[in-house]
Amino acid sequence: MDKTLICIGGGELRTKETLKIDGYIAQKAKQRAGERRAYGLFVPTASHDSMPYFNSFRKTYTSVFDIKADVALTVYGEMSREKIAEKFQKADFVYVGGGDTVFMLEHWKQTGLLELIRDAYERGVLICGLSAGAICWFERMYTDSWKEPGEGTAEEYSVYGGLNWIKGIISPHYNLRALDFDKILLYNKQDAVGLQDNSAIEIINGEIVRSLSAGGNAYHIRYREGALHKEVIQPQVVL
Repeated sequence: MDKTLICIGGGELRTKETLKIDGYIAQKAKQRAGERRAYGLFVPTASHDSMPYFNSFRKTYTSVFDIKADVALTVYGEMSREKIAEKFQKADFVYVGGGDTVFMLEHWKQTGLLELIRDAYERGVLICGLSAGAICWFERMYTDSWKEPGEGTAEEYSVYGGLNWIKGIISPHYNLRALDFDKILLYNKQDAVGLQDNSAIEIINGEIVRSLSAGGNAYHIRYREGALHKEVIQPQVVL
C-alpha cells in the first residue's frame, strides 16, 4: 500500500483559498472510499483544538465535496483515546491543521496521537496538512512556536526538528518567509523545499512526485557554489 502525504504551504481554509487543492484531496479520498461515502478526519492540535477551524474544514469538505467530516480532539481531554482510535480506523484521509507546530508534535507524543497517525499512514490512509500539518513530517522545519497557548505572540522563526519521515528541511508560507529562510540556507549551505501559500506537494513512499498549484508555487531550493537556485517542483499540476 502506497504511503501518501499532501503538504499544503498555506492559505485560508475558512475563505476557501485552497479550495482547488482541497478538491484534489477529496477526489483521492473518494477513490479510496469506493462505494462508501468518504470520511475525513480533521486534527486541529496545532490550533489547540479550535472548533471554528474544524467548522471551516467541515464547510469545505462536507458542503462542497460531500465528505463526512469528523474531528480528533485531545488538547482538553474531551475524547478518549479509544474513541479517537475508532475515528482513525474509519478515515479515508487525515487532515492536520495549522498553528503551533512544536506544541503539536510534543502533544502528539505525550497523548499517543502520533502512533495513531503513523499507523494510518502505514495503512495507506492519505495524510494531508496545511502549514504546521505540512512541515511536521520532515527532518527539519522552519517555523515558530507560541510562547503561551492561545496568546497572539510567537517566538522568532527558527529551525526545529520534525518527525523525520521525510528527509530534508522545509518552510511553509515561503512567499512570506523567503528572505530569512534563504539566509539560513546560504549560511548552512543547505538544500530545501519552499512551499508558497496555495501550493502543495504530493509525496508517495518518501519521494516528492509532483507539486500542486492553486496560485502558489512549490520550490526545490538548491545550494550550489555560494548561491541558491530555485526551481518549481515538476511535474506541476495547475489546479
